[in-house]
Amino acid sequence: MTEKKMDRLKNRFMTLQGKIQDRMDEFQDQVQNKIEKSKLSKFIAHLSEETRSSVDDNSVESVELSSSEGDVGKENPTIPSFVIDGPTDNENPKDVCKEFLKAEQGTGTVLYKSRSACNLAYDDRNNESSSESCLSCLSSSDDRERMSEPRPRAGSLPPGAALDQPSPLLVCDLIEKFSNKFPKFKSQGDRFHRYLMKNTRLSDVNKRLKAQIWSSVVTIVLVEAKNLPAMDLDTRSSDPYCKFRLGNEKYKSKVVWKSLHPSWLEQFDLHLYDDQEQILEVTVWDKDKQSKDDFIGRCAIDLSRLEREKTHNIWKDLEDGNGQIFLLLTISGTTQSETITDLSSYKENPRDREIVERRYTWYNLNEQSSGVGWLCVKVYGAKGLAAADLGGKSDPFCVLELGNARLQTHTEYKTLTPNWMKIFTFTVKDITSILEITVYDEDHDHKVEFLGKLAVPLLNIRNGEKRWYALKDKKMRARAKGNFPQILLEMLVIWNPLKAAIRAVNPKEPKYMHQEAKFKRQLFIRNVMRLKAIIMWFIEVGKILQDCFEWESRIRSFLGLLLWLAFCYYYEMWMLPLLILMFFGRAWLIYRLTGGNPLLVPVDDEDLLAEEDDEDEADKEEKKSLKERLQAIQEVTQTVQNAIGYVASLGEAVKNLTNFTVPYLSYLAIIMLLGAMIVLYVIPLRYLLMAWGINKFTRKILRPHTIPNNEVLDLLSRVPDDETLLDCRELKPHPANEHRRDARKKHKPS
Repeated sequence: MTEKKMDRLKNRFMTLQGKIQDRMDEFQDQVQNKIEKSKLSKFIAHLSEETRSSVDDNSVESVELSSSEGDVGKENPTIPSFVIDGPTDNENPKDVCKEFLKAEQGTGTVLYKSRSACNLAYDDRNNESSSESCLSCLSSSDDRERMSEPRPRAGSLPPGAALDQPSPLLVCDLIEKFSNKFPKFKSQGDRFHRYLMKNTRLSDVNKRLKAQIWSSVVTIVLVEAKNLPAMDLDTRSSDPYCKFRLGNEKYKSKVVWKSLHPSWLEQFDLHLYDDQEQILEVTVWDKDKQSKDDFIGRCAIDLSRLEREKTHNIWKDLEDGNGQIFLLLTISGTTQSETITDLSSYKENPRDREIVERRYTWYNLNEQSSGVGWLCVKVYGAKGLAAADLGGKSDPFCVLELGNARLQTHTEYKTLTPNWMKIFTFTVKDITSILEITVYDEDHDHKVEFLGKLAVPLLNIRNGEKRWYALKDKKMRARAKGNFPQILLEMLVIWNPLKAAIRAVNPKEPKYMHQEAKFKRQLFIRNVMRLKAIIMWFIEVGKILQDCFEWESRIRSFLGLLLWLAFCYYYEMWMLPLLILMFFGRAWLIYRLTGGNPLLVPVDDEDLLAEEDDEDEADKEEKKSLKERLQAIQEVTQTVQNAIGYVASLGEAVKNLTNFTVPYLSYLAIIMLLGAMIVLYVIPLRYLLMAWGINKFTRKILRPHTIPNNEVLDLLSRVPDDETLLDCRELKPHPANEHRRDARKKHKPS
């Protein structure tokens, strides 16, 4: 049924388009005939007057015309055309034509515009009679002799010359001036203007020029506010929301009901222009349902004082002490080629790198900066992107995110192979962080469309290696749409291992824009299967112990009994880390022999694509029938889903910590276990337990502002789980079985 409706709409659209095209063709012929018959001479004089009176500042050129014929024959210049004002009622057309010919043949300097509608008024094929009638108005003998000489007609080009390409702005300006001079043609001129802009390539050029007038993108993350006044006296609370204004662009946040410490966690983009005031206005309001909204407070941020290509954490006090507001602000996406982010003008200074390496050397712990390292990313370009626009092209730009820092390139318009040529730097606050690189397509009204994504752990970066990375889809399990889309990057990370180790056992910085996943049946089943895999490992260990207890294998049971007796007799507390080190030793041997976790090995996406397609089709079928039932239990199951996902992630983190998935963290855990073993060997356990109890009970008194934490859980939070590893697993840029995949598609039954 839907397909029939779409076919009917398509047929109606095609019919309507044909009628509009016929009407526009008919109208164009009428306008052309009227210009040729009645208004051509005045139009020529109109063109002649403006050459002397008005010159466009953006397209004026000074052209020195020589009277000698030899100068004309030396080269084939491109003669720019010109736009000329119309004549007044008391102006003699003969004088206008004389001055026009003198300007065309004179030896002085003549100013020309880069382009006009000379093709409309001086067409050699259609306007021969008009040109001759214009020249015949010259009555002097000198003028007649000049006409007998072989020379170009008024408005025609000298031999070997050519007109340059038209400018849409000047053509539209000419139509507007012509309509103003002749009011009865104004309606036809407006229709012709609309037809010209819709049915020629000039409209595309004009749209592109309009889209590129902004100079930077201001990315704002509205995090929270504190200590807002209570505007609702009955509830002693407020319903706050924020308004942002930058120039003519505005943004309004969602409303947080009944809160004096609201948390919005919203991200949006505003655009910065060179000719506007760089003041960001922020106002906070209280939402009222029955009356006007109450004003709470305002603040202003001067963007000209903020460093470009850097994320700023900003706390601003609202006026009159009405609370504070916290936001993350980044000015990025600069289009100027002379900025420090442009690779074409960037020259690497070895001394700068030496300074960075000296700042983050392992023994330098006096640095006041909160970062543990420095990351440099060079974004060259991309290829094979999907066509997001109707014309078979896209307007791609690239976004780089590291924690809460977010930078982006400018937009390359109408291309599937953008060349951004930008360089970005980040302060690394956690060496276990993951750099997320996303490519979007810019649509109208600054909306975006996803084109591809890439996740690169900082510890997996190969310094100074320029290489292509395959882009993935939104789910980070298969290749993105397009012709094997890839992005060309070069990365360099310099970090302090000692500061990174200290940071790894401290609370992890939360990502403000990380949103909890809503309930999805497919995600729920996936988390259950992840938890089941962890539980099955413990079940297998229990089965082995049960086999020993049941004496299924006499030799194994006897050895197990001897080992248990020896352990109970000789056990000391310092042996506990040694037992855990035995698991690390086994995993280290496997790591050295196999080369790492198989989840990090680059794979082809053929099988993954087939599985995703089957799951999506089955999902759509069931969503229609289970929608109402799932809606009722969504809140309860969402909590269960997230809890199961957390437990599964914790178990996978322990597994990946012991099998050298992240060798740095595994070696760090080994060093910590060796230290714990030595401490337990030297100091009796009872004294350690006493010190631990004193520390826990006196923390609130001695250090009231410290965050209570568990060092082991903090370390495990840095270890990626299997889902994160799958996100970071690379795809081969050029799969070996590409031809086989194409053949399968051809033989796929319809």
